[in-house]
Amino acid sequence: MSAFEHVEVDLKGEVGWLWLDRPDKGNALSADMWADIPRAVAELADHDEVRVVVVGGRGESFTVGIDLAMLTGLQSQGSSVAEQKRHLLGEIRRLQATMTSLADCPKPVIAAVHGYCLGAGMDLITACDIRLAAVDAVFSVRETKLALVADVGTLQRLPGVVAAGHAAELVYTGRDIDAARAEKIGLVNDVYPDVESLHAAAQALGEEIATNSPLAVQGSKSVMRAGEDLSTAHALEHVALWNTAFLHSNDLEEAMKAFVEKRPPDFTGT
Repeated sequence: MSAFEHVEVDLKGEVGWLWLDRPDKGNALSADMWADIPRAVAELADHDEVRVVVVGGRGESFTVGIDLAMLTGLQSQGSSVAEQKRHLLGEIRRLQATMTSLADCPKPVIAAVHGYCLGAGMDLITACDIRLAAVDAVFSVRETKLALVADVGTLQRLPGVVAAGHAAELVYTGRDIDAARAEKIGLVNDVYPDVESLHAAAQALGEEIATNSPLAVQGSKSVMRAGEDLSTAHALEHVALWNTAFLHSNDLEEAMKAFVEKRPPDFTGT
């Protein structure tokens, strides 16, 4: 796997960990991290042995959000207003692509959150499939407190994770919520007593998912994502066509054989 400055990739069996590794700055997302996260995700997606990806943070927090020093770099550049606006639009789209790389990862992505998860951290975790938290986790859509409209994915994905009223409350107030509140509104699946148990639980969940057929797990993710933009009738047609194309596999034969032989299946993803 490639080496990155403030992102680390660690393989633990069939679970690939993507670590935000800038602990002295609270894992504030610097320019190199915005560029390297998609590259790390792509490497994990292409790694044959990896079946699940977990995103965690080194140090005391998951991430305090975007490195505010980057905001200066996002100031309009160019000799005309049109050129300045075009530059800024390109920068925003580039940052959006970083978060979308997690949503587009064909493999399930789990966010393991402890400490602060602020601003861009919310963009990041809402692009993941599953969110777990330590009891010390603090979540906040901070942009409104900074006179900004969140533009990297939270406003689009958060309402698909929690009820619309809860999403609106978090966005409009910019307030901090603790892990208990996050669990109550469905932002996270489960809360753990400390960071060690959080990371152990994320690894265990990844391993449990990895025991299933990669074709079925990744196919299910693809079908669910497609269904977000389809009517029920069109989504049913989509999954019918999907299974027409992919139903017959070595994994399906292995599942049937393992059932008859009363043993755990050994899926190969073929």
